[in-house]
Amino acid sequence: MTYSTAETPSLSDRLTEAILGIIRDQDLGPGDAIPSARELAKRFELTTPTIREALRKLEATGAVEFRHGSGTYVGPTINNVVLANPHRPPITKESVLQLIGARLVIEPAVARQSALARGAENLERLEAAVTNALVPPGGPAFALNFHVELAAASGNPLLEEVLASLLKVRLREQQQIRQLYDNRNRDHEEHRAILDAVRAQDAAEAERLTREHLDNIRAAVQSATFPEGL
Repeated sequence: MTYSTAETPSLSDRLTEAILGIIRDQDLGPGDAIPSARELAKRFELTTPTIREALRKLEATGAVEFRHGSGTYVGPTINNVVLANPHRPPITKESVLQLIGARLVIEPAVARQSALARGAENLERLEAAVTNALVPPGGPAFALNFHVELAAASGNPLLEEVLASLLKVRLREQQQIRQLYDNRNRDHEEHRAILDAVRAQDAAEAERLTREHLDNIRAAVQSATFPEGL
């Protein structure tokens, strides 16, 4: 089969697939180190800048991550079906509201299921994640996301992956939400109330509180002004 110029994958695209192939062949998982750009350049007989361009594409999707002074590692989304598009249009208020709308469809029902299915380990992780609401926007990255942990407590790994992927794909919109919904204490209290309902296995209350929490976020975004085309 022949390809037109438009159909032929670029060198960078072929390299990203080759690097993903190395990760799969070596059965590497999130947090595992991968060969350096210099090592990959030698393996593929290419220049180091060319390899770095491919790695940057993979970093934009979360498939790999760079750690300053340490190296390149397999990223948290390596096994996800949905990955971020690094070339998508700038965010707008409408795109932020679309993210919240999507979360309103998914998360209240997930919270209901999680209240029924959660285990002791889920409660421990949710307890640890509750404090993340107190981290100011732009502060240090945190290991546990409350909403992802809430999905994990449902007992359905696909629900956890769907929500984690959604937040990863729309990372800039999610960051904007944290900037606009900037009452950290209120965010913390609302997360705490959801956790208490999940702990009590009160499915209806967990669903109601999650919807109310997201409605409050949507109201804050709707009333806010921020530069378009971020």
